Amino acid sequence: MKRVFDSQLIGPFAAMVIVALVVAATTDRFLNPGNLSNLSLQVSIVALIAIGSTIVIIAAGIDLSAGSMVALLTMILAQFLKMAGIPLLFAVPLILVVGGLLGLVLGMITAYGRIPSFITTLAALIAFRGLALTFNNGSPIFSLDPALEPLFYGKVAGIPMPFFYLVFFYALAAFTMNFTKLGREIYAVGGNPAAAVLTGINVRKVQTLTFVIAGFMTAVGAVLMSARLNSGSPNYGQTLELQAIAAAVVGGASLAGGRGNILATLMGAMTIVIVQNGLNLNAAPSSVQNIVLGAIILLAVGIDMWRAEISSILGRLFGRSDQSVKTASPAKPALSKDA
Repeated sequence: MKRVFDSQLIGPFAAMVIVALVVAATTDRFLNPGNLSNLSLQVSIVALIAIGSTIVIIAAGIDLSAGSMVALLTMILAQFLKMAGIPLLFAVPLILVVGGLLGLVLGMITAYGRIPSFITTLAALIAFRGLALTFNNGSPIFSLDPALEPLFYGKVAGIPMPFFYLVFFYALAAFTMNFTKLGREIYAVGGNPAAAVLTGINVRKVQTLTFVIAGFMTAVGAVLMSARLNSGSPNYGQTLELQAIAAAVVGGASLAGGRGNILATLMGAMTIVIVQNGLNLNAAPSSVQNIVLGAIILLAVGIDMWRAEISSILGRLFGRSDQSVKTASPAKPALSKDA
């Protein structure tokens, strides 16, 4: 049981299943095929942005700008398509580049300007929303491009397109974090920056790259948001950064850095969206939804902080504590001086 509790996947998976069972017990509409299909579409944007949030958190940073960046990028995409007449085939890659560049700016301010990421991204949260309001006099732009909507609602072999986006980006992120030099460096920087410097890792460069990745993934989410609504608006993405952070934390990422799992983040994102879906189905007001989201973040962080104590208690309950193992192991015979 101690080993099971220490697993990075079993906890988020159990939380997701328990939440789904509770919601299913409170409303019979949850298991409706139409609702499940809508749920899979809802989770895609949060889950994709949560990839970037998780990587930043693993490197001991925080990104509060994702929601406002989504609003800004949807307005820029709307300007490209509606006002500038740029073809969709070129506009989408441009938005992805812009997202990466915005992340680069935040990363350089944080890493090279030595300003805490909390302050940098908090300022960006305000500034990006303000920049979004400068486009089209702060009004949404609708009917961007007929070819945009299929990017979100289109299907291949009956499977919605967002499913393929999730599989591709989560597989890529999981491979990067577990089997590449960059992934090991990100974990090292988050776990102990001073030790990372001694091993020859360029800490500032790694920290900057995490924000570039986060900006790129936010841009992917912004494109899907525009595709889903076929519009751009300065009001899009509100609280999206909190949902992404909550997904990472519920997935087991430590806000102290150095620990996290990309696949567990996907389960955390599904948990967050299931909770919101259940509240919507039960006609809970938005104020209650925000309270619940805050409580989930607090509980998840608390579990992370108390992980060692809970693991120790479970170890004692099931006779698997380290002390009991040491006691049970045979003692080595002492060597004489002659030996």
